Amino acid sequence: MGKFKIPSVPPTTNKTIRFPNDVVEQVEQVIQGKECTFSAFVIAAVRSALEDLEQD
Repeated sequence: MGKFKIPSVPPTTNKTIRFPNDVVEQVEQVIQGKECTFSAFVIAAVRSALEDLEQD
């Protein structure tokens, strides 16, 4: 078993963005009952989109 390392929280920047109501509703439906926050979902979606753009 490897040596335990205390995880560090990555640096973050607070941004305020506006989402259309229908998008907010869809995201909230998808994450309902799962251990996922709205922010975590959006971050994962943006990272996925960025990876797709890099491949083009």
